Amino acid sequence: MRLISHPAALLLLPLLLFTPTSARAAAANENLPDAQGLIQLQLKAQQAGPRDQCFLYAELVHVMTEMAGKEMLDGDVDQASATLKQVNAYAQLIHMDLASNTKRLKNAEQLMHHTTYRLSEYLHKASSEDRDTLNATLKQLDQVHDELLAQVFKH
Repeated sequence: MRLISHPAALLLLPLLLFTPTSARAAAANENLPDAQGLIQLQLKAQQAGPRDQCFLYAELVHVMTEMAGKEMLDGDVDQASATLKQVNAYAQLIHMDLASNTKRLKNAEQLMHHTTYRLSEYLHKASSEDRDTLNATLKQLDQVHDELLAQVFKH
């Protein structure tokens, strides 16, 4: 096995390892589904069996939180608020005991942890008028995350 010894390659390594958060966020935004992809994810979660629904709804909450963050940062406050209302609705479905019968409980918990982290990042960047909606959503997602974590330790 040969290691790269070119000086320029060594200079690029720290850039790859320590990519700024804004660059990572931009990369995450590129992976957001379009309207059709979001509808497919919603249908997949709704039609899934009870064992898969918790994870799929957690995935949907995650994607929609990223979408709301992008909308908020783009200045589309009304759309971000509408998206966060949908996030609350899907979080409520997780809250309504979906976690008690799942095969990907740990994955759902990890995804919810990441989602709450991202939403708190958006909260710090939000204008004062957006913070109430973000705080309410974050409070609900924190509660769902705590419940998922309790279920993980229970199993």
